[in-house]
Amino acid sequence: MAKSKLYGRDLICTQDWSVEELNEALDLAVDMKANRFSEGHLGILKGRTFMMFFYNPSVRTRQSFEGAATELGGHAQFLEPKAMRLKTKHSAGETIEDAAKVMTRYACGIGIRILEDKIDAYGDGDALLLEYAKHADIPIINMADDKFHPCQGLADVMGLRRHLGTKDVKGKKLLQVWSHGALARSWRSVQESLLINSRFGMDVTLAHPEGYDLDPDVVAEVEANCKANGAAFEIVHDPAEGYTGADVVYARNWMSPKAYENGFDKEPEVRKALGYPEWICDREKMERTRNALFIHPMPVDRGHEVTDEVASDPRSIIYDVAENRLHVQKAVMALTMGE
Repeated sequence: MAKSKLYGRDLICTQDWSVEELNEALDLAVDMKANRFSEGHLGILKGRTFMMFFYNPSVRTRQSFEGAATELGGHAQFLEPKAMRLKTKHSAGETIEDAAKVMTRYACGIGIRILEDKIDAYGDGDALLLEYAKHADIPIINMADDKFHPCQGLADVMGLRRHLGTKDVKGKKLLQVWSHGALARSWRSVQESLLINSRFGMDVTLAHPEGYDLDPDVVAEVEANCKANGAAFEIVHDPAEGYTGADVVYARNWMSPKAYENGFDKEPEVRKALGYPEWICDREKMERTRNALFIHPMPVDRGHEVTDEVASDPRSIIYDVAENRLHVQKAVMALTMGE
C-alpha cells in the first residue's frame, strides 16, 4: 500500500483540505465500512500509537477513535491533560512546543478535544490545536474544539450521500436550524456542517432567532463556498420558513454570542433558549420539506430540539451518522498516519 498524499497532514478544519482530499477520505471510509474487518485494513497502523488528549470528556468520540485505532491494528492512548503537568495560563508545566516535540518521538498522531468550558475566550481551543500543529512532526487531528468538528462533518456527509442516494449532493437543500433546548451547545458542529456541506455544493439556509448569530468569519466562508459552487445561501429568522423545500434538516441548539462574552455561563443561556418553544423541529414543520432527512450529531435533546416522532422516524439518520464517525476516523487515520 502506497502512502497517501495526505500522509503527515493535520485535520483541524475541513476547510484546510481540498474537495478532492475530502473525497479521498470519504471514499476510503465507505470502503472501510463495507469491508470492515478485511485483512487489507487490519494492519495499516500495526504497532503505532495514537495519543488522545481529552481536555473534555466524551462518549462517542473516545469510543470511536479507540475502536478506529484497534481496527487498524494500532493503539489509542487516552490522556487527560490535567494529569500531564502541562503549562497553562494559571500553572507551571511543560510548554506546547516541548510536549509536541517529545510526543512526536512516541506516537504517529495526536488527537485533541478541547471545548469552550476549558478555555478563556472563543477561538482559544482552535488556537491550541494550531500551536500543537506548528511544533509537532506528526498529524494533529481535531477531535472537536470550540470552533470546528471535522470528523463529525465528514460523518454527516457520508450519511447524507448514502441516504440521498447520490455522491453528488450539489443542489440539495440543507436547512441548518437553531432549536430551543435545555442544553446550551457550542457552535462547532453546526459551523462544521455549514462549511463542509457548502464545499460540496449544497444550497444552504441558516435559520435562527435574532441574537443567535454564529461566528461571522465562518458564515462569510460558508457564503463564499456557496458562491464558488453557484449554490444558494440565505439566513432567515422564522422558525418554519426555512423548512420549505429542504432535503436535509439539521436541527440543533447553539449558544448566543453573549455566552462567549460572559465566560460561557450556560445557565442564563438555557433559560433564554427555553423561551422559544416554537423553534422545536416537529412533524408539522417537516411536512413542509421534500421528505427531508433529519440529521443531528447527538446527543439529541429530545422534546426540546426535536420531537421523538421526528428523531425516531425512518427518515432520521442519526444512528447511521454516529456509526460513520468510526469509519471516517479510520480513513483519516489511515491516510494521515499509515504507510
